[in-house]
Amino acid sequence: MGGIWETWKSKRFAARPANQILRGVDQMGVFGFFKKRKSELSHEQKKWNKMWDLWAENRADTPYAEVMTYQSEVNNGGHDQYFFNVEQTDNLQAEISILENVLSEELRSNLLTAYDAYQMLADKESDEEWEAILEGCDNVFFKNEEEINRILKEYASKIEL
Repeated sequence: MGGIWETWKSKRFAARPANQILRGVDQMGVFGFFKKRKSELSHEQKKWNKMWDLWAENRADTPYAEVMTYQSEVNNGGHDQYFFNVEQTDNLQAEISILENVLSEELRSNLLTAYDAYQMLADKESDEEWEAILEGCDNVFFKNEEEINRILKEYASKIEL
């Protein structure tokens, strides 16, 4: 009995090239279960991504482009970074004016408070009181960021794919 079993086992489990063993099986067929499947983006997610692509290409519409810049800069380095970077590349006063027209009273007031603190810091180089005010303004922004996202979602919904 051992002889037949050994013969069968040696034929059955003999070393064979992988292409013979896996003939008819997808490349990931055996291990496909473990492969992370890419989920298809929803229509809304595609529009959201397209919106940010337009912004990166400087083709987003006003006032949404300004809102996107505001959100991006504050998230990246706070109001201080936002004011500094926009001041270097664009007309900061015009940008603030545009934001004032689309933000809620709380965020509008917060933006202007942050700008006052930024100007005071620019004059003095460093002042813990004004730095604390800027940090507090950053916190108010983060607490109310859903409002910014709502404005941007409204814009994204209008974008054609």
